Amino acid sequence: MTAEIISQKYKHVIWDWNGTILDDVKLCTDIINGILTKRNLPPLTLEKYKEVFTFPVIDYYKAAGLDISGNNFEIMSHEFINEYESKKLNCSIFKGSLEILELFRNKNISQSVLSAYSQHTLEETIKYFNLDAYFIKLVGLNNIFAASKTENGKKWIKELNINPSEVIMFGDTLHDFEVSREMGVDCILFSGGHQSKEVLASSGTMVFNSHLELL
Repeated sequence: MTAEIISQKYKHVIWDWNGTILDDVKLCTDIINGILTKRNLPPLTLEKYKEVFTFPVIDYYKAAGLDISGNNFEIMSHEFINEYESKKLNCSIFKGSLEILELFRNKNISQSVLSAYSQHTLEETIKYFNLDAYFIKLVGLNNIFAASKTENGKKWIKELNINPSEVIMFGDTLHDFEVSREMGVDCILFSGGHQSKEVLASSGTMVFNSHLELL
């Protein structure tokens, strides 16, 4: 399926942000490795990171070998976010993503973002990259713990007031696929983000390797 075919079949596109439009995978890998090293634990390779990353993020921390008992998860979450916030604007958007956003806009396909990112930071980052004009709504979480965006997604699809069969979601994790099922919309997944192609393929949905491929 190409972006052109998508524009003929659907009226609205819901995008994930981190790892789908924003290329922050290396940054996130570096930060979690800093947290691991600080606790005398072995760092993750990029391949291992993409194998163990999952939602809710607390499960990913546990799979990475971190102790999440007591208030450890909260402490590590703040460590992660503080480091991420200081470096997030050094990231770039994936090649081809701007062209797809532009193609959909030119075809009068409305677009939105549904993210596990905190709402304020989501808005700030998208504005920094001058992409806010492409989206009719940005939907983030009200905290930093990246647990789930399912409820926000179900609420948004009701507000959107478009037949779910005419909506498609772009994401880079199995959680995106799970959220799309709850919303009743189609989904395609991007293997260049936070989970490996092998992990994503288990969903049975279409997996694309690059935005340029869709073009």
